[in-house]
Amino acid sequence: MLLSLLLFAVTLSLLEMYRAKFASSELMTIAGGFVCSLLFLLLLTFIGNYQEASGDRTGWGAVVVAQLVALIVAGTVHRVCITTCFLFSAGLLYEVDKLSGMILARSESKVRRH
Repeated sequence: MLLSLLLFAVTLSLLEMYRAKFASSELMTIAGGFVCSLLFLLLLTFIGNYQEASGDRTGWGAVVVAQLVALIVAGTVHRVCITTCFLFSAGLLYEVDKLSGMILARSESKVRRH
């Protein structure tokens, strides 16, 4: 849980330090959106782990909060980063959901055998 928060803080700091570099060209703007989507993933991981540790279920509220924070950070870099961050985050969220479903199905099949 703390590792994802630490990685979030380091990534956010580096993104803000190199804000001018990420806004310098089209390719770097797309890269800035990708880095912001990684911020989304790290924050979503932290929120999910925190909620599970405190006994709550993680839902769409965590996704919305993490997405809003990532989009606000992307807006500080460049306007196009907002769009690319949203698109990359949607792709990452789809893959995380698919991976979670696979792990849950594998876990349930092990429980049935025993």
